[in-house]
Amino acid sequence: MIEVFIDDETGEFPEELKKTIIDVANKAAEEEGFTNNSEVDVLIVDNSGIQEINKEHRDIDSPTDVLSFPMDDFEDGGVLGDLVISSERAEEQRIEYGHSIKREIGFLTAHGMLHLFGYDHMTPEEEKEMFEKQDIILKGLNLHR
Repeated sequence: MIEVFIDDETGEFPEELKKTIIDVANKAAEEEGFTNNSEVDVLIVDNSGIQEINKEHRDIDSPTDVLSFPMDDFEDGGVLGDLVISSERAEEQRIEYGHSIKREIGFLTAHGMLHLFGYDHMTPEEEKEMFEKQDIILKGLNLHR
């Protein structure tokens, strides 16, 4: 089981959604066969907060929905990495895609966790594999569109 530490900089992120993050992070680890005692740190911010982090770390001066910062060597346990989620962008996307905020937070967490496990979506093949894994994680927790 992964320990998930959530820091809510917005001060408004509901406990139910924090539980969703924890559940999805652990489901992702389970699906990847990852059993080491590890932790993930999750920072919840608004659009301006994630834009600042995006600019600092990726040289992209715009908000995004989720950022992942994997650690280089996590096989022996310890910190898998950090996720940063924009609760503001999640709400915008929930409306845009017509599903619940719980499903959107679940999607962003699954997406971020897969990045921590080394997946990417730079090619069509990688994207297909990553999105199939996201679907398995979300369906396993009944987080449907």
